Amino acid sequence: MDEPLGAPPGDIGARPGWTPPFGTAARIRHRAIWAVALFAASVPPAIIGLGIAAATPEQVNVAMPLALLFWGLGVLMALWAAFPTLRYWEGLPAQVRWLGALPMLSVSLFLSAAVIVATFT
Repeated sequence: MDEPLGAPPGDIGARPGWTPPFGTAARIRHRAIWAVALFAASVPPAIIGLGIAAATPEQVNVAMPLALLFWGLGVLMALWAAFPTLRYWEGLPAQVRWLGALPMLSVSLFLSAAVIVATFT
């Protein structure tokens, strides 16, 4: 017959490796939510560290590393959510697809805008 090797009968043309393992959608959701939470946690220290809010030099010296730490951890969580999302894109529900991809898309959009601003100024 025309069935792929190892596929159950009646799965003509199916790709057996594209179905996500059990629990993948839940792991993607948790990682994406953590990424968003860490990005949000980096905003108050960044506001203090950039001098938008009144702060002493000691507070600025503590705030900027904290903002960068939270933002960096958010990027790692966004990548950790994006890789399985892209790997199992066809087998995931639409809501999980976009929830897993949007944190990394927003980071890449932010970095692209920062590069464009830095290039033209």
